[in-house]
Amino acid sequence: MFGPLNHLRIVEGSAFVAAPLAGLTLAQAGADVIRFDPPGGGLDYRRWPRAESGRSLFWTGLNKGKRSLCVDIRRPEGRELVQALIGAPGEGGGLLLTNFAGMPWLSDEILRARRADVIKLEITGNFDGSNAVDYTVNPAVGLPAMTGTGGRDAPTNHVLPAWDIACGLTAAFGMVSAAMERARTGQGRSISLALSDVAFATVGHLGMLAEAALGGTDRRPSGNDLYGAFGRDFPTADGERVMIVALTPKQWSGLVKVCGIADAVRGLEERLATDLKEEGARYVHREAIAALVAPWVGARPLAEVAAAFDAAGVSWGPYQTVTAALARDPRASTANPLFAMLEQPGVGSVLAAGSPLAAAGEPREPARAAPALGADNDAILGDVLGLPSGAIGKLYDAGIVAREES
Repeated sequence: MFGPLNHLRIVEGSAFVAAPLAGLTLAQAGADVIRFDPPGGGLDYRRWPRAESGRSLFWTGLNKGKRSLCVDIRRPEGRELVQALIGAPGEGGGLLLTNFAGMPWLSDEILRARRADVIKLEITGNFDGSNAVDYTVNPAVGLPAMTGTGGRDAPTNHVLPAWDIACGLTAAFGMVSAAMERARTGQGRSISLALSDVAFATVGHLGMLAEAALGGTDRRPSGNDLYGAFGRDFPTADGERVMIVALTPKQWSGLVKVCGIADAVRGLEERLATDLKEEGARYVHREAIAALVAPWVGARPLAEVAAAFDAAGVSWGPYQTVTAALARDPRASTANPLFAMLEQPGVGSVLAAGSPLAAAGEPREPARAAPALGADNDAILGDVLGLPSGAIGKLYDAGIVAREES
């Protein structure tokens, strides 16, 4: 396996989004990520969306390129195998990524008794260890009250689990950072990462906490408008819809030029006693600007709008469904080196993304299929733990390890 992390072996015990995404990110950078699951699969093994076969597209998508150990962790013998795997020797071993918070059998003390330099990264809901998921954290940080148009009385949730994604990527960074530190010092680490900490930290970094604290009021929702500059969605003549963003001076001047509204903008500036080259002014007077842009966009089909905007350097994008993106957008196709067709057992041939990171002068590693449960049992138990075939056979006979029925 090629990749900058191909010297690392990471054991993953996970469910939901953040921890599996962290493992996927590490696997796509070359790490040997071994996830353990109980016979029959874990909490999200059959989560929607699913293929016609019933196979979870959610699970297979988040677990591409990992290896699978299917082991009954309800039994002491199964837990012993996972503990041994985490503590197995090797320069890049001794790494545990999990969101199974607070499990006594995965405690720091037990793991360090097996390997003193273990690195454990545990994802929790809140900093105090209490439960939280993306769909409870997002309302708590205040974003649904400023999304859409309803405000506090009709908050709008977002379909994207943004905090899970941010948390997963942060976890991957944290694991790599700890591994680098261990290579330098020989010391392991026990790291806790709270989903809600990622969310509150991020809204703080974006100035939202300070805005509320200093101003004493909450930001009002403004639909699809871009806060603090000019950005809005507009319908085209052929029933399509585009998002236009004029955040920078170049983007603004390009939009004014292509829409032929320079004289109207100057008149607007004189009437309002403002300078629309300043992005904040464009937000304040967004309704007046939209009234100038809308007729130009509404009189033209999408293809003509796209050609004119691209030629003028306008920042824009089409609104499209996922099926439309697959049908017409080269960014979501094999024309983009990110993607390749992948034969996923139980699903069929699917468009699958590899790592978004592209190294200059090097071909991208294609995505690898998610494993069937227990597909790698023999290799893991034999090669990593050094168990002889007879001992492995006894584990199957006792039901401590299992393979997925095909």
